[in-house]
Amino acid sequence: QVHLVESGGGLVQAGGSLRLSCAASGSISSINAMGWHRQAPGKERESVAAVFSDGTTNYADSVKGRFTVSRDNAKNTLYLQMNNLKPEDTAVYYCFITARARGLGYARNYWGQGTQVTVSS
Repeated sequence: QVHLVESGGGLVQAGGSLRLSCAASGSISSINAMGWHRQAPGKERESVAAVFSDGTTNYADSVKGRFTVSRDNAKNTLYLQMNNLKPEDTAVYYCFITARARGLGYARNYWGQGTQVTVSS
């Protein structure tokens, strides 16, 4: 079993900052990628940011220059530092990992339960 627990969401005014965390635990053999998606009301889930095992990152164009994704491999923890937040960033944020569980011969995606981020104008 692999579990992801997110924290750090909340309500913030436009221009403010939040830091999301996602701690992965369980029978994890290796983690390839970690990242964040988000889903706003009435919209499809979209990719926000990801960080890969070699340290490379990618970001959605809408968050480049404002969000920073990072990971602590020793703690199997993922972070998303969100600065200069805008009302359009309001969404439920979901973390994911692409990982291989012990005893499993392939990697698959695991998802967190989601954390609400609300940005007021």
